[in-house]
Amino acid sequence: MQEDVKVDGLLTVNELMAREPVTMAVFNDFGIDTCCGAASPISEAAARDGADVDALLAALRRAIEERE
Repeated sequence: MQEDVKVDGLLTVNELMAREPVTMAVFNDFGIDTCCGAASPISEAAARDGADVDALLAALRRAIEERE
């Protein structure tokens, strides 16, 4: 059983993708840079790449829940 990951805007893109690979597709769908900009916190990445942070976080949580 995997430990629960708290998905919030402070977690970096890299940290979440490493723990939950299923989230990479969500980041890509929202146009988030998962390469060079992935060391940024999710909230900063969303602002930088023009994504709605609340919608992004909700989609990330949903992807993780559906994986289980």
